[in-house]
Formats: sequence, C-alpha cells, structure tokens
Amino acid sequence: MPDIPKSIRITEEGPREGFQIEPGPIPTARKLELIHALACTGLKQMQITSFVNPQKVPGMADAEAVVEGLKPEPGVDYHGLWLNEKGLQRAMASGKLHLEGKVNMYPSATFLMKNQGCTQQQYREIAGRLIEMYKGYGIPMEKGSISSAWGCNFEGGVSSERVVELVGDLMDLGAEHGVAIKTVSLADTMAWATPLGIKRTIGAVREKFPDLRLSLHLHDTRGMAIANAYAGMEMGVDQFDSSVAGLGGCPFGKHKGSAGNVCTEDLVLMCDEIGVETGVDLEALIDAAALAEDIVGHPLPGSVMKGGSLKSLRDKLAVH
Repeated sequence: MPDIPKSIRITEEGPREGFQIEPGPIPTARKLELIHALACTGLKQMQITSFVNPQKVPGMADAEAVVEGLKPEPGVDYHGLWLNEKGLQRAMASGKLHLEGKVNMYPSATFLMKNQGCTQQQYREIAGRLIEMYKGYGIPMEKGSISSAWGCNFEGGVSSERVVELVGDLMDLGAEHGVAIKTVSLADTMAWATPLGIKRTIGAVREKFPDLRLSLHLHDTRGMAIANAYAGMEMGVDQFDSSVAGLGGCPFGKHKGSAGNVCTEDLVLMCDEIGVETGVDLEALIDAAALAEDIVGHPLPGSVMKGGSLKSLRDKLAVH
C-alpha cells in the first residue's frame, strides 16, 4: 500500500456545486464575497461557477456575471464547469478563467440522461467534439472523470471492474483524438462509497493503470466523505475536491438529503492533525465557512466551523 502523501492539492467547489442546489437565488455580489474570502485562505484552485442550462440549474444563471465581477487573487486558479460545446464557448468568452479540458464517463445511463439529456453513445460523440475543441483552442487536455463511480440511486452499485472498464474507455477516447489522459477523477456523486470500497476501486484502477494519477470527488450524503478521503490518502491519492462548510449537492441525484463534497475545513483539520500539508489557513477557512452559512441563510453541515480548530484550543489551554 502506498504511503499517505506528504501534501495534497485541494480544489474548492463550494461556490459552484454549493450554490447550484440552493432553492432561492443567491445574489451575485454575495457569491463573489465568498469566492474572495476563499481565495484569501491559501486555496490555489477553485471552481466558481457552472456554464450550464439556467432553466435546469437556475442557481448558475449568473455565471458570466460572476466571472465578470471576479477580482483574481495572485496565485489562485479560478475554474468553471461545462458539459458540452456551448458551455465551453461561454467559459472561454468569460475571459478570466483557468481553462483545462476534461471529459467524463458515466456508468449509469439513467443518471447521464437526467444530468445531460443524452444517451451514452451521444455523450461519447459530444466528448469527442469537446476534445477536438480543446485541441483547436490550445486548451490543455489531460483529465477525465468517472461519475457515480461507486453507485447510482437509479441503477444501483457500480463494481470496481466496471470502473476499470470505464477508465479504459476514457484512455481509448483520448487516444482516438491524439491526447493522453494522465489524471482521472473518481466521483462518488451519489455517496455510495465506503472506505473499503474506496480502497478496492482505487486498487483495481492502479493495478490496471499504474501510471495514472487519481483524484477523488466525495459527496457526504451518508456521512462517509471524510473517512473516504482518509482511505484515499492511505492509497496515495493526493488530489481532492471539497466544499466549504459542506455546501452543495447534486440536483439530479434522486436524493432529498443530497449533500456537498467532503467539507473543506474538516478535510484541512484532518490533514493538519496527521501532518499532511494543504497550504490552507484553517482559521481563515473557518471564517469563510461562517460566511457561507450567512449567505445561504440556513445551517450548513460542516463540523469544524462549529467546533473550531484543535490548534486554537491548544493555544488557549497553553496560555492557562
């Protein structure tokens, strides 16, 4: 088994995945307030909006306005999400985003239809056209993703063998278009993973593709995300998506209790306590989590934002 990495890379997704599921509109100015607060914590990668159909995801209707109002912090890469060519064109036109090409694979045909309105064969054609667009515009294309890699609320569990097969499909799709997939994100979109399942699937993918870099996108609907993140680290994974204060959830996942990604400040606390570097100021992140809760106007599930950091508690006790 690989050693736990000395450092991890965190991509903050709260401003995108967090706000997309909120029932009421979030003012653009308040979104920008949170983005700026997060950019001042030491986070270096942040997904701030989504260029998708506003009729299906009304919370992302102001995508262009968010990017237009952005005042970038030096050293921070701001990303957007898109699912098709039209979305990519909107992201490129926005002018301030760090663009990286990525295509997905879906073990669940039902979820793909609900999420993107197309069949698996149609999506493969869309993905191929996206890769050609990336090449044509000089956008780096080295990443892929497997959605709902451990299970789907519509079609059931996903085996590690099926994930390995889909990773192979990703590699083949890239090769067909003259690009090499170097990193694959395994996404627990509907929160079916457990630590043992995380290790089994990562182990199976690593056995077949030993040179492939893996990242994890872990939803916390069933409270397993932080345990799954630790299991991933035990397997040597050093890239994670997360969501400040536990914001978010998938609007197409058939689950009323759908939660966001692993909570950013909870993940950072765990890393601080086991000696894994994140480059993130936990106290500033806790402040950003409180801001996120104020913006949405209801309690958020993050734990460390309520309990505080252990370092600050130790410091207070040391004074006494």
